[in-house]
Amino acid sequence: MNVSFFIAKRLASVKQKTFSRFIIGLAAGATMLSVAVMIVALSFVNGFQRVVSNKVFNFWGHVYAQRNMEEREGVNEQAHFPADKNIESYLRHLPEVQSVEKFATKSAILKYGTDIESVFLKGLDREYDFKRLQPFLIKGKWLTYPDSGYSYQINISKHTADQLMLDVNDSLIVYFLQDDGTKKYRKLNIAGIYKIGIDQYDDHFGICDIRMIRKLNNNWGSTDIAGYEILLKDYKQTDIMAKKIRNDLPEAWYSKSIREVYPQIFDWLNLQGQLKNILLVIMVIVAVVNLITCLIILALERTPMTGILKALGTKDWDIQKVFLFNTSGIALLGILAGTAIGLLVCYIQQRTGFITLNEESYYMSVAQADVDWKQVFFVDIFTLLICCATLVIPTLLVKKVKVVNAISFR
Repeated sequence: MNVSFFIAKRLASVKQKTFSRFIIGLAAGATMLSVAVMIVALSFVNGFQRVVSNKVFNFWGHVYAQRNMEEREGVNEQAHFPADKNIESYLRHLPEVQSVEKFATKSAILKYGTDIESVFLKGLDREYDFKRLQPFLIKGKWLTYPDSGYSYQINISKHTADQLMLDVNDSLIVYFLQDDGTKKYRKLNIAGIYKIGIDQYDDHFGICDIRMIRKLNNNWGSTDIAGYEILLKDYKQTDIMAKKIRNDLPEAWYSKSIREVYPQIFDWLNLQGQLKNILLVIMVIVAVVNLITCLIILALERTPMTGILKALGTKDWDIQKVFLFNTSGIALLGILAGTAIGLLVCYIQQRTGFITLNEESYYMSVAQADVDWKQVFFVDIFTLLICCATLVIPTLLVKKVKVVNAISFR
């Protein structure tokens, strides 16, 4: 058996109520708390990014393609062109693409009684996959499409419904302003009410039949659309695919990622990631400082032992390893306990949702904890390696110990 490991094991088994035992408990507790906080923080940030990203992408897709839109910052209702089967086929056959949907947009004013509310209607066709929006439907159903003409139904957000005091199956008047200054109106029935949880969507958008928008725009053809909404299989490919599609499309075409349209949302997500990194660094420092303090106190308390071992001819490095094994064991114990506590907190949060949030600020009402086992493994290994590496420095105190002084040290 390794002598240094044997001595460290014997030291760890001593149950005397000494000051060093208190420091050992404090160091183990600090390490446990640091690891638990890191795991919980990583899991909560993962949950934030997943939930908010899904809300953003499910409503508008990851990338959208239009013609002659390079100078526009967002979706523009004046942009229109006949649906291009060749372009659509190219987009659908990209291996990274999950679905391609046609859409059109139209500004409108909703009127119910004496109250009015302005919205930006998003027109969708009957082939649109409403399953991805189903989690956001809180009342009623998504609009249905007749075989001929167009649907006289509309879906509005909870915010709009509350502003106008509307409910499912209520009817309202929708006014549409035309390019020549005239206005048209339609009486529409509310099929369902949804809530995305993002102000940029809930405050400004509604959903209707794309055929109604074509009918209202006199210069639109029967197949005209405002663009293609592209949903990817992996949201991490958003920027790469937006650039690829932009380069591959004909000269008159242009594509943008949803990040470019709503940068403020993704800036917020990036900020969460930066805060996560800062928190990780702080927690590692807390664990390391406490373990270094623990090691120094252990080394000072065991000065007589160090002197005896030196008198017996034990090398400095072998004595250093005694303290390294001892404090590494403390670190490992704290890491394992912290991992268990962190995972338990995440599990309880997912089961009960006891941590609630202000949805207006965080885009969700309940914090989500998505545990990534690779991240958990990385936190444990990285913390252990950093602690062990930094603990080598204070063990150099062993070299300063003189045999005669150490043996008489009390």
